[in-house]
Amino acid sequence: MNSWLYSGVSIAAVGTIVYLLYCKGFGVTKSIVAVLFAFRPGKNSDKANLSSCNGWVRHVGRFQESRTYDFTFDAQLSKGDAEVILLDKKKQQLLILNRQVPYGKIEIDKRNKYYLQWNFKSATGKCELHW
Repeated sequence: MNSWLYSGVSIAAVGTIVYLLYCKGFGVTKSIVAVLFAFRPGKNSDKANLSSCNGWVRHVGRFQESRTYDFTFDAQLSKGDAEVILLDKKKQQLLILNRQVPYGKIEIDKRNKYYLQWNFKSATGKCELHW
């Protein structure tokens, strides 16, 4: 019986740690089908290398201060398409960047939670988002 209790406590502790890391922007949720997929969220940028990629990736944006942020989306794709959407805490769209609209500016309040969602449609190449 004690081993079941220790297992339950261990699973709860690991779950709590994973949740806290996700809330701080260190974890991602995703639904991806790809031949190659590498995604690196960073402090002031995100990078993705992909081949025949379909799906999405979402993570909490880590913004260090309240100010107006300039976003630049650089998609070097040989085929397919990609976009990045900035969402508020209610998952409402605030900004959409893609190859047609690669630049955007928005006021960020560091006290609020924001999400960055990447969407891929048969995308092959590499993409970067800088802020």
